[in-house]
Amino acid sequence: MAANFEVVYEDNHLLAVNKASGILSQGDKTGDDSILELAKAYLVKKYDKSGEAYLGLPHRLDRPTSGLIILAKTSKALSRLNKMFQDHEVQKTYWAVVKDKPNPPNGHLRHYLVRDNQKNKSTAFDKEMPGGKLAELDYQTLYSLDNYHLLEVKPKTGRHHQIRSQLAKIGCPIKGDLKYGFPRSNHDASIHLHARSAEFIHPVKKEKMRITAPANSKDPIWKVCNKAFPAKASEFL
Repeated sequence: MAANFEVVYEDNHLLAVNKASGILSQGDKTGDDSILELAKAYLVKKYDKSGEAYLGLPHRLDRPTSGLIILAKTSKALSRLNKMFQDHEVQKTYWAVVKDKPNPPNGHLRHYLVRDNQKNKSTAFDKEMPGGKLAELDYQTLYSLDNYHLLEVKPKTGRHHQIRSQLAKIGCPIKGDLKYGFPRSNHDASIHLHARSAEFIHPVKKEKMRITAPANSKDPIWKVCNKAFPAKASEFL
């Protein structure tokens, strides 16, 4: 992967990129580079545009999370993708590396998440709580390394820090995620959570497709995971 992102799929309507950990999805008060601005610059250079390129951002990833972000190159694609994400018609699949194997190894999690905006953190509860929002996901233990376990996670809802808080709730905080209870940070401030793939109906072509983004091959753990489960090329299904 390039320092910030790599393009994993592009056509006249979509630009799908593999975001590196540590890069913002969208600009904020820090003024740091964001995927949205970096991808616009990529399009300007590639197509030798005289002005700014149009790109819409229908969804986001947390800054320490790596992986797939789908951007819209046209307003038509953006409006349709916005609705698809709101209606949970995009099936996203994540990889998460945890220290302790979940029990059971495969399952469904259902919690109520209460968000603390000041701490930028969500807490998962087993029972309904004031201000809590229902969060559901499916997980599967894909692979066990010497000291860690690779989980495949498919969220059914799109809550703030959902995967991070729900896995922490069952005693499986993500490697490097100090905010949610992992004891040590990663040297690059990343966490081992990666948006691996997405399946959805193309907003213009109306065909089902899958886009896959490999995890960071420079990281020893991700390198082993990529080798065990090689990324397929983006494809129409």
